[in-house]
Amino acid sequence: MKTNTGQETKKAVETAILVALIHKRQPQDRAKEYLEELAFLASTAGVETLAWFTQKVDHPDRRTFIGKGKLEEIQAYVTAHSVNRVIFDDDLSPSQLKNLENELKVRIYDRSLLILEIFMNRAQTAQARTQVELARYQYLLPRLTRMWTHLERQRGGTGTRGGSGEKEIETDKRVIRDQITLLKEKLKKIDMQNATQRKSRTDIVRVALVGYTNVGKSTLMNLLSKSDVFAENKLFATVDATVRKINYLNIPYLLSDTVGFIRKLPTTLIESFKSTLDEVREADILIHVVDISHPSFEEHIEVVNATLADIKAADKPVILVFNKIDQYHPEVEQSELDGEKISEAEVIKASLEQLKSSYLNKNQFATVFISATQRENIDELREIIGQKVKEKHLMIYPNYLIY
Repeated sequence: MKTNTGQETKKAVETAILVALIHKRQPQDRAKEYLEELAFLASTAGVETLAWFTQKVDHPDRRTFIGKGKLEEIQAYVTAHSVNRVIFDDDLSPSQLKNLENELKVRIYDRSLLILEIFMNRAQTAQARTQVELARYQYLLPRLTRMWTHLERQRGGTGTRGGSGEKEIETDKRVIRDQITLLKEKLKKIDMQNATQRKSRTDIVRVALVGYTNVGKSTLMNLLSKSDVFAENKLFATVDATVRKINYLNIPYLLSDTVGFIRKLPTTLIESFKSTLDEVREADILIHVVDISHPSFEEHIEVVNATLADIKAADKPVILVFNKIDQYHPEVEQSELDGEKISEAEVIKASLEQLKSSYLNKNQFATVFISATQRENIDELREIIGQKVKEKHLMIYPNYLIY
């Protein structure tokens, strides 16, 4: 386990318990789904989840977020099982964070800090590392009373002075403010360089893959571009933007794969990833990839659309791609099967066809249902993308000959 000084006392797998508040009008199954996503985030960060704790309340406790009785229950479990971390599904105020660490004597993470840590571990390029580090410093600045050890463990690469030897909080804050200023200046230069590069691409159609995290964007990128973009069944497998040139019917276009969105994505990350998200903002066409096998795929669509609106990219032509149809399994009651005398496979097929018909009829965007891993309906998707690219290309070059 770890002591409250942040020092390792033994080499072991990091363990955590998850904590979430269930609000008055929130369904129980929705709370379960949110905790499953939080557990997936923890797993992506290399942390094993031991247990979940929930509490129904009208409002979070101002001092410790959760009530006194629930805090005592969590404290007993943490002590009995030598838990390393307690992870909350919501963001905590600086005072709540401080009070919880004082009470539980372990590292406290809220959702934003966990996502920031994953981004820090996933970032590969200097640009992405700078973006994540800026977001992390901005998150930590008001929380320094108990959180300098978080910064110490993963800050690397910017030459920050100080650390565990500096006891004065004001000194620590000054150091971080200086670093924030330096990182913002560094990102300004990167943004200028990227803007120059993007300006040189104005004569070619640009297409961007967007979607909730872990919906299969990178796998689809590899299929469409015949490249080897890193793809993994973990959240935020892609942090850095990747751009590939593709030719379709003698028409070139650029396809970019960018970071996946997620509910409650930290505001500091959106702000810091401005340059990367410019690939989305300045794209001519968006391919919105959706994991249709996920029970909350409709909520995921709403999250992505809201994020696109936040970054001023909601007014672009969209191709809606429902991925993972091979994993689509709607909940089917056994009584339904018995009553209709049909197999579960037939029910699933009928349900998928009904879903397709519904979205094709009501959706204003071009819509296609695929399986990237099984390569199902990929040619249909290529054709749809090709037609959209062709339309945009002919707007740029009206006299272009299509062979």
